[in-house]
This record gives sequence, C-alpha cells and structure tokens, in this order.
Amino acid sequence: MTWARSRPDILLMWQDECWFSRFAQPNAHDWGGILLMQREPAKDEVEKVLACYGAVRDDTKQMHLAFCSGQPNSDYTLLFIPQLLNIARDEGKRLLIMIWDHASWHKSKRLKQWLRTYNQQAKRKGDVRVFILLLPKQSPWLNSIEPCWIHAKRKVCEPDGKLSVDELKRRLCAHFHTDVHTATLKLSALGMHYAIEGS
Repeated sequence: MTWARSRPDILLMWQDECWFSRFAQPNAHDWGGILLMQREPAKDEVEKVLACYGAVRDDTKQMHLAFCSGQPNSDYTLLFIPQLLNIARDEGKRLLIMIWDHASWHKSKRLKQWLRTYNQQAKRKGDVRVFILLLPKQSPWLNSIEPCWIHAKRKVCEPDGKLSVDELKRRLCAHFHTDVHTATLKLSALGMHYAIEGS
C-alpha cells in the first residue's frame, strides 16, 4: 500500500458489498436520542433489502457505487470491475489495485479466469491491469470502505416509514454523489460487459 500510494500511475481502491434495508434502522443510541420507528415489511414485499457494490478510492476517498438485483455474485462482480477499470483508464493509470474480502464471488474460478485472461490481454495492449489483494479472513475493520457504509445507513434511513427501492437508491446516490441512472448493474443475455476477446 505504501508503494502504491507513492505511484501516480496506480489507482488503489477498497471494495465491498453492502445491504441496505428498506425497514431496519441503525442503532437508536447512535442518533442522540432520536426516536426511530421500526417498520415491519409486508408479507408480499419482494425487495426488502437493496444490495450494492462499492469501491472507495484510497487517494480522494470518493465512492463509486453500483446496485444489483438480488445477491452479489460473480456475474455482477464482472460487471463492476470494468467500471473501475474505466476510471483508471480515463486517468491514465497503468494499474488498478483492489483490496477486498473473502466473499465467495471474489474467489470464484470464473472470476480468477477472467482476471488472468484480462491481464494477459492488457499486458499485450498496454492497457490497465488489475491486481487483487485479499484482506485477512473475518476482518471487516481493516477495510476502509466499512465506515462509508455505516455513515450511509445513518444518512438514508427513514424515521417515520419505509423506503421504496427507488427512493433508497436516490438517497444513496445523493449521499455518495453518484448518478442514479448509471448506478445499476444489469445482466444482459445479448452481450455481457465482462466479455474478453477470444473468451
């Protein structure tokens, strides 16, 4: 990390996924005595929580946010990584270093194969390469993105009622200064964004 921070051609990011409940509230004692009403979801509620990907820059602390439908998995991860690569590419970086935990989709064979193939092609073409650093197991406090999630949950909660999915997305995007229209990861059978030449 010390080496990466000293290099202007390297983008270092902390990555993680988080679930935001449309009903649950943060701990009341964290709110200075404000009374928060706990709402119970109706039985027919489909999306009780909103899952989102996040990556916070080590240099500027800016968050890049993206929502997914259902649980995070390899497919969504393979849609999120190219977005981060585009940021590095636009800034003329030569290496993207991502630090993340041991989630199953972070260690899947599919993802490892994609990273290996992508880096081989990036090396040949002089494109941005990706280097992954795994945090020690069961050590979320080591990930610099965790405080960002905690503050966001406090900012977007609704003390007097439940949040719709669209409103929760809007509040999160406003908090992280992200465009709500471009923050959703969409899987498409017509063309996967993570496809690589020859794969």
